[in-house]
Amino acid sequence: MSDRRLGYSELLKLKRWNTPTIYNGWEAITKHDITKGFNAEETRDFMPQMGAMIGYAVTVQVEPSNPSHPKSNPHAWSEYRDYVSSVPGPKIVVVQDLDKPGTIGAFWGEVNSNIHRALGCVGTITDGAIRDLDEMTNAGFKALARRLCIGHAYSTPVRWGCEVEAFGCKVKPGQLIHADKHGFLCIPEEDEAGLLEAAKFMDDNECNSVIPAARSTAGKPMQELLRDIDEAGRQFGAKLKQRYGNTGEW
Repeated sequence: MSDRRLGYSELLKLKRWNTPTIYNGWEAITKHDITKGFNAEETRDFMPQMGAMIGYAVTVQVEPSNPSHPKSNPHAWSEYRDYVSSVPGPKIVVVQDLDKPGTIGAFWGEVNSNIHRALGCVGTITDGAIRDLDEMTNAGFKALARRLCIGHAYSTPVRWGCEVEAFGCKVKPGQLIHADKHGFLCIPEEDEAGLLEAAKFMDDNECNSVIPAARSTAGKPMQELLRDIDEAGRQFGAKLKQRYGNTGEW
């Protein structure tokens, strides 16, 4: 990917929503399979207080248990950092840990997080481990990972700029990713342009129909409440169908 496809203003606006809201918008506009493109396994957000993150994927595979990697390519770190620096930000580093399901060492800690922050990366999604949690948080580097661990073992970049798999989801370099405590969503390139408008539309549609119907309950008999919810769902689906040609979950 040679150019960032969305401007910073659009990315910042997308960052204001949680990842399920972004999924709702994506679901409304995509022609892709809506059961794929996100983590199939449980993730853990170690910095939920930082909110959502958004960025373009840079990818790397690691195998901390294998001492041969640092020996076979002593320049791996420098070559890998050259790759990361060549990609426009903001960036999210997606790490496939080849030791999975084992966890031998962490690719991420205080030093690596600060370095990647300087290279324009806002966070990571790794199906391995992280360490130095407080220091990573202080660096402003968000992490979705499987667990914490103590050491780094033989963590070194093995392959980078390639398709990887994390939490059961395949990720290609350059994919736009939105992530928070719920998990992460990889946006197909052709869906990026309409994503912000669709997410805003879906949120407005919910707030104008089904959510107030469910909350405006004071003094209402149950049958009236159920009728109001049904009618709100009909209105929600009608507006969605008029705008995007489908009725979503209603």
